[in-house]
Amino acid sequence: MKLNTNSNAYIIIYSTILVIIVAFLLAFVSSSLKDRQDANVKLDQEKQVLNSLNLRDKSDSEAHALYEKIVKYDEAQKLYVCTLENGDVKYVFPLKGMGLWGGISGFIALNDDKNTVYGAYFNHESETAGLGAEIKDSREWQEKFIGKKVFDADGNVALSVVKNVEKPEHQVDCVTGATLTSNGVTDMLQKSFAQYAETLKAEEWERIVEDRQQPNADGEYNE
Repeated sequence: MKLNTNSNAYIIIYSTILVIIVAFLLAFVSSSLKDRQDANVKLDQEKQVLNSLNLRDKSDSEAHALYEKIVKYDEAQKLYVCTLENGDVKYVFPLKGMGLWGGISGFIALNDDKNTVYGAYFNHESETAGLGAEIKDSREWQEKFIGKKVFDADGNVALSVVKNVEKPEHQVDCVTGATLTSNGVTDMLQKSFAQYAETLKAEEWERIVEDRQQPNADGEYNE
């Protein structure tokens, strides 16, 4: 019996089978690539942490090896304790916020005074190219954060991005033509470091960091 390829039943059955086959293939490809995708996401984050430490322009293998050597993630404090090759210790804080069109994020590295910015790196999901996207694309703008103080004399979060810099110790010029994205960076800095403020002041913080820098009886560093 010849099939009626113009019938509604045929079209429905054909479409259903086609959708099932495509869905299966997509699921198979996604599952097959998941490990590689996860590895790429992890590597990208490692590079962002290194960027905040002014260790940029590394190949994938160089970046991963360097990250494994100098960076330790503190799960309890939700930050990174980094011992540079010259022995200096830096603390890298992850940041999350909202820009004009979507999420923004970043990493700020502080010196061992836990107040002076050593380096900064910012990222975004969908800011305007040439404007808000400059928070990621402009290394020159990110470097303006170096040397700024996060907290004022009263312990308040003072690091911010503004149109007119009046307090150069704490303020950075905003990205030209991207006021709303710049405001988003300020909000992200204010909220993120307000959450970290008590951690930075706590005596327990000092004890934990010092303990992690000393080898145990087996000659290994505490995790």
